[in-house]
Amino acid sequence: MSTIITPATASTPSHRAALLAAEAANSTLEFPPPPHTMATASNLIPVFTDLRSFREWRTKAFRDGKSVGFVPTMGALHEGHMSLVHRSLQDNDLTVLSIFVNPAQFAPHEDLSTYPRTLDSDLAMLSEASFTPPATPQTTRTPSAVFLPSVRDMYPSGIVQDVENQKGTFVEVKGYGHQMEGKSRPSFFRGVATVVTKLFNSVQPSNAYFGQKDIQQALLLRRMVRDLLLAHPTPESLHVVPTYRSTEDGLALSSRNAYLSVEERKLAPTLYNALTEAQRAWEEGCPRSECLRRAREVVDHAMKEGDRAGVLIRFDYIEMNDPETFGLIEEGLTFNSERPVVLSGALWVGKTRLIDNFLLGDSSRLLI
Repeated sequence: MSTIITPATASTPSHRAALLAAEAANSTLEFPPPPHTMATASNLIPVFTDLRSFREWRTKAFRDGKSVGFVPTMGALHEGHMSLVHRSLQDNDLTVLSIFVNPAQFAPHEDLSTYPRTLDSDLAMLSEASFTPPATPQTTRTPSAVFLPSVRDMYPSGIVQDVENQKGTFVEVKGYGHQMEGKSRPSFFRGVATVVTKLFNSVQPSNAYFGQKDIQQALLLRRMVRDLLLAHPTPESLHVVPTYRSTEDGLALSSRNAYLSVEERKLAPTLYNALTEAQRAWEEGCPRSECLRRAREVVDHAMKEGDRAGVLIRFDYIEMNDPETFGLIEEGLTFNSERPVVLSGALWVGKTRLIDNFLLGDSSRLLI
């Protein structure tokens, strides 16, 4: 049976420890005893730390006929995540946010152990989110629940980061996970598709929200939802929300930006600047090769600046892809305002890998 922490006891040390224990269980590959706890943050947002208690909450929402919006995250929330939360609050009666650092999408050499975990500030940020529907100004919507599952709940058969040694059921969207980001991170989309399928099965959302910054992920998941005939959500109710950027220099917000030093942060907009130059060339009528050449010039110039500042910048890729197939666009293709193209890239600034993308042409059917 779940333990319900009331507002009067939510901030006591023992119950705060329950939340911390849940977060620790989330972040390890070992399986501690499942907490089977529903905790409550000081802002009265229920925090569900086991699947059974969350499903009880979801069943009541079904019974009450409430629409449920879902924002899946790995925590370390920032304004980009909050833009998804605000969109969900506008569209739905109830809004759920999950926090789960998914081991299956990290390769053994990647940053699973050091990925930012900031539960206190995440809950504080969520507590400030609200939306008042114009049609019912007497009603204010706020986040309804946080789902903080354990690794045990999410991977009952166990999980290791080495794909060759994994056991159990995994989801792979064949033919769409090896291009773009998948070229640099071969097992990434297998891990993403698997965990998001599990989260969709757990939450059964009316609508789900993903950021454009991870455009390949969002479009791949929309295809997965269609291929698996999912009803919660449907492909039409999986929404892609435009990237939230720094107003000062255009840098896409990311939890990994926290890794950047002061000097690295100054050079972090390099990718944004390179994509901007490629976009300008594309809209001038240049072919793909010229667009990419101009983008690479921007990166090369920043590399020299980095050398002078003691900041290592390493180029990963910049490419132009078809949003349906993820294949490279043809060299002879030039700007067509009605045909969408994904211009995306990745590079390293110091030890931090940054990604970004622009949608060229008509992106209205991608950003729904």
